[in-house]
Amino acid sequence: MVLSQYTNPEYALSLLEQGSAGRAYLLKDTVGEPRQLADAVRAVAAGRSVVDPAVVDALVAVRTPARSPVLASLTPREREVLSLIAQGKSNAAVAAAIFLTERAVEKHINTLFAKLGLTAEPDVNRRVKAVLIHLAEQRTAAG
Repeated sequence: MVLSQYTNPEYALSLLEQGSAGRAYLLKDTVGEPRQLADAVRAVAAGRSVVDPAVVDALVAVRTPARSPVLASLTPREREVLSLIAQGKSNAAVAAAIFLTERAVEKHINTLFAKLGLTAEPDVNRRVKAVLIHLAEQRTAAG
């Protein structure tokens, strides 16, 4: 079981190269409650695997063609938050889905708005604009 601050795909691959059964790779910033860690320990003890979604994103990213320049600056966690927003989830639902506080989700959203160049304008909903950028990338990636 690894509890790390890094989403580096090489670290995860080293842990998982002999299989994923009975292994866990969790990120310190996403294990917010002792219950989450205890659940992961029980899963590993039962032979299951637990891998943080941001680590999975990093593993997939090394096998995925380069992202559009607009979204390339987003971290895997910011892309995950954006993807959940694109599914219509509220900040509270995003927080619950990825085991963060609502405040942490708000910080990620504000950071991704800044990285996408989405400034506060009275006639533009930044959340909708970010989703449209995300969906445009999805269409481009799908060919």
